Amino acid sequence: MKIKVKKSVVNGTISVPGSKSHTIRAIAIASAAEGTSILRSSLISEDTISALNAAEILGAEITKNDALWTIKGTAGKFNPSKDLIDMGNSGTSLRIFTALAAMGNKSVKFDGDDSLRSRPMKPLLDALSELGVEVEDSDGKCPFIIKGPAQGGKTIIDGTSSQFLTALLIALPMAQQDSFIKVTNLNEVPYVEITLGWLAKQGVLMEYADDLSSFHLNGGQRYTAFDCVIPADFSTAAFPLVATALTAGKVNIKNLDFTDLQGDKIVFDFLQRMGTEINIKGENTFVSSSGQLAGQEFDLNSTPDALPVMAVAGAFAKGTTSLLNCPQARIKETDRITCMTTELRKLGCQVEELKDGMVIQGGANLTGTELKGYSDHRIVMALTIAGMLADGETIIDSAEAAAVTYPNFIEDFKKLGADISIVD
Repeated sequence: MKIKVKKSVVNGTISVPGSKSHTIRAIAIASAAEGTSILRSSLISEDTISALNAAEILGAEITKNDALWTIKGTAGKFNPSKDLIDMGNSGTSLRIFTALAAMGNKSVKFDGDDSLRSRPMKPLLDALSELGVEVEDSDGKCPFIIKGPAQGGKTIIDGTSSQFLTALLIALPMAQQDSFIKVTNLNEVPYVEITLGWLAKQGVLMEYADDLSSFHLNGGQRYTAFDCVIPADFSTAAFPLVATALTAGKVNIKNLDFTDLQGDKIVFDFLQRMGTEINIKGENTFVSSSGQLAGQEFDLNSTPDALPVMAVAGAFAKGTTSLLNCPQARIKETDRITCMTTELRKLGCQVEELKDGMVIQGGANLTGTELKGYSDHRIVMALTIAGMLADGETIIDSAEAAAVTYPNFIEDFKKLGADISIVD
């Protein structure tokens, strides 16, 4: 499927779905816990369904009623019902459930779609191997086979993707022995902080360095059932935010909690710096703009998922926008730096591609054309917003990818007034 979009202005009220980061962590911990957990306002998307599938295969019992899920956990006793766990396109779920499966004593194979097969797993697999896990892989990527149990002990983890560290932090408290983790090249610190927040709520015993360069996790711990409401997703909220700012609209984004640990809430600060007016009143976040944004320099190391939509913001702002210090954006669903550089250039934007980011010369009149979405949800949604500003008509392929995190993306933006439709 393809998205067809023309110049538009967005106005109205929108509620973005639950956080993918929180939902997947909640599923993982609930599946490991003793007793039955309740997850409310969960994100229903392809990635979270992959996480639920993995949890069920590992032995959790799950009941779904729209966004209300009950999960009867395994009490840390993982007993795979199948030899293969297909993680679809979900990198977060792949990393976390690989580590959880490594706590059991049965072999299990992990695989996914073509995109997931391209994403690195070697740092996590090497760390698990040091902790006593048997690993069979050809190139440090899917497909691979693991057989635990992980015993605990000392290991080193490359934090180029914070998901590698998150996976160990969630799994290793259940190991028999204490675990000592040395962390190198840590990126995306807020995502680790989300994980630590979940572990703190569970009362997990650990010590760690202030800079998160080392961790000591007590072994022999167990998770307990919980009842939680999943916070709204700031990564998803960035799309109506930027669309409103660029099209000179007025939108109320509901149910955002700015006390939450999600790193992508800083995108609201970024847009304020560029000239957007944002007023937070309780559960309502009012966004308005003249449409005249000014280019700025941004460090995206903590928020690499924001790169596609911030690149679009830069393309239509006046002056230069620099998106820097996010080399890990190259190992997401796609190489998002190269992909966004390529597609913005097709629209007529001047972009310099850097090893760790992009420098965008904004303010020129851009012209709609046919663009490639690379089956990457964030690229598809970001380019759709670009089409709301470009002259003429813009067509973006792989429209179905938006369902990875935002299944109602098209429907919600139509309600806001976007001239957007699905075509074959």
